[in-house]
Amino acid sequence: MGRLISMYPRISQGRRALGILIDWLAAYALTLGFLSGGGTFLERSRGIGGTVLLVMGLEYLILVSLGGASFGHRIVGLKVVRFNDGGAATPVEVLIRTVLMLIIVTAITFDENGRGVNERLSNTVLVSTKN
Repeated sequence: MGRLISMYPRISQGRRALGILIDWLAAYALTLGFLSGGGTFLERSRGIGGTVLLVMGLEYLILVSLGGASFGHRIVGLKVVRFNDGGAATPVEVLIRTVLMLIIVTAITFDENGRGVNERLSNTVLVSTKN
């Protein structure tokens, strides 16, 4: 297990947070643009928090399942892989990771190796695509 941990250098919390922020902003823009109806910006943005969370979860689930990275991950140079062998995460692993990520506490609670609870329970890890 120690060898596997050394295979995956720690990703800074700043890059993780920036990736999630970009995903959230994209989901917010999509929700405002397509799902919130008409009116002023303030009128359209009232009460859309749950819809934004749903759109973000779907975006994350689809993009990570199909390509290994969400929109925000790609921009900051990250991707999701299976922890035990570095291969592509399965759709079930991505589903577990996504549901747990949406429960924010599991995404911001880290172990000694820098992995969030959502990563540990889904057997995934974020790795850098940039050297």
